[in-house]
Amino acid sequence: MSEDLRQIGDLFRARRKELNLSLKEVENSTSIRSGYLEAIEEGSIHQFISGVYAFGFMKQYANFLGIDFESLIRENPHAFKIPQEKHEFAYGIGTLEVRGSLGGGIKWFPNLLWAVASAIVIVVAWYLAKYLGVI
Repeated sequence: MSEDLRQIGDLFRARRKELNLSLKEVENSTSIRSGYLEAIEEGSIHQFISGVYAFGFMKQYANFLGIDFESLIRENPHAFKIPQEKHEFAYGIGTLEVRGSLGGGIKWFPNLLWAVASAIVIVVAWYLAKYLGVI
């Protein structure tokens, strides 16, 4: 898989040099960091970011360079297999929260305070404007 990605990376590098573009120019145009662009050209993108992002960056880079990404996938299907990543999730007692109860946290109280404070400011401003004859 690494050799196929390296050959595809060489294709990307050759096309970029053919267009007389620097990595910085490509980075500015595609918003893909130059470190990731270098990794794509070296065929080691999967070592730096997840497979989904690597696939998306490669597709965006290919489209920018005018390379038919769909035909690259058809010609090298095994090179574009996204490696399975193992995610570790720890669900413990501390993550449980009773939903819909006010005892789960007084989340409405700060909003109530802001609403009351705003109403007081509006009422005071109205009385002040009336006292000064603005209204």
